Amino acid sequence: MSDERPVLGIDPGLNRTGYAVVVRNGRAARLIEGGVVRTDRERSLSDRLCDIAQGLREVIAEHQPRLVAVEQAFAQGRNLRSSMMIAHVRGAILLVAAENQLPVIHMSATEVKRLLTGFGRASKEQIQAAIRAEFQLTQVLEPNDVADASAVALSVLYRVKFAA
Repeated sequence: MSDERPVLGIDPGLNRTGYAVVVRNGRAARLIEGGVVRTDRERSLSDRLCDIAQGLREVIAEHQPRLVAVEQAFAQGRNLRSSMMIAHVRGAILLVAAENQLPVIHMSATEVKRLLTGFGRASKEQIQAAIRAEFQLTQVLEPNDVADASAVALSVLYRVKFAA
């Protein structure tokens, strides 16, 4: 039995938004569910954002997390359009969290890497290894969106553990 309500980690993406529901059992963390909310590229931006919001509402209704942890977006000159799309997705995520009166913790990629590996510039492979070890998995999480969402959720659990 877990000693607290789960954390919902989210890796925002317009085509695929990854999510992971993670709970702490004593000192260990356990992945309850991980998946992606997929959108159809043929649909309008507003319809795709609605699809993401609805998918996350369903996850929240089923698992009743205590908070949402979402990876921060940052704008880079060469990927400005992509950054703008991620910002739209983050807006939908924040709306759903607010609708459910859930606090939101924003995590930078560097902070996630530092909390999981001790190194803020860790590779994807190093992050995957940390996730596999923490959840005692036999293989890496696929797709990457689920792994990234799991990393964000784990980071929040680590942050809370270290702050206590």
